[in-house]
Amino acid sequence: MTTTATDPTVAAPLHGARGFGELPRLMGLMTGDEKHGPAATSTLDALWVLYDRVLRVSPGTTADPDRDRFLLSKGHGPMAYYAVLAAKGFFPADWLPGFGSYESPLGHHPDRTLVPGVEIGSGSLGHGLPLAVGTALGLRAQGRTGPAVWVLIGDAELDEGSNHEALAFAGAAGLDRLHTLVVDNSSATHGWRGGIASRFEAAGWSAATVDGRDHAALYEAFRAPHPGRPHAVVARVEPKSPIAPRSPGRPGNVG
Repeated sequence: MTTTATDPTVAAPLHGARGFGELPRLMGLMTGDEKHGPAATSTLDALWVLYDRVLRVSPGTTADPDRDRFLLSKGHGPMAYYAVLAAKGFFPADWLPGFGSYESPLGHHPDRTLVPGVEIGSGSLGHGLPLAVGTALGLRAQGRTGPAVWVLIGDAELDEGSNHEALAFAGAAGLDRLHTLVVDNSSATHGWRGGIASRFEAAGWSAATVDGRDHAALYEAFRAPHPGRPHAVVARVEPKSPIAPRSPGRPGNVG
């Protein structure tokens, strides 16, 4: 992979347990309203394992056509994403205190034109998986078989029909460079009989369900072979709502 010059004002990337231990401090720098805190913290462990141990992308390779692509569909809670990108050196940590302010590049939803390393502008539920399918299909059409495409969605996004059209197409097309990470904090309106993974398996995907706070289990699931099929990892975390998860009559909410 080719590289590009990095910003000399950005600190060296953090790695491993020490780097993960810095994330709460980095997230704490982002203050103000409209933070969607639970939506962000639910993704923290999975994002760290991806960026620290799986994704082949760095601050110096964000323009490389052979980089891996990560798409955050759950863009309404980007604080953990911003913290991980800062820890990995994509932009300076001193951007974080300006989160959500008028002149800050770090908006309440990520903007690919303003934030280094961000692949899509997101936040409207249900868009990320269809965009990831299109990205994987486009890379296949270009003959680029190396780059992996990852998309992170919340379980409540599966209330949106666009995701089911996308996952049905991806399974039928055998998009084996496509990976979907579903962070399940029990926010979906109804849930899925047999579990979320079964919905992907029924459409021809490989799928695994793991503890979303267990880094070893996340890594094993992320790296599982899935020849000829797209792959989904369901990361179960603590419920967002104190109400019993998916109890009868419980309204859905943005996760």
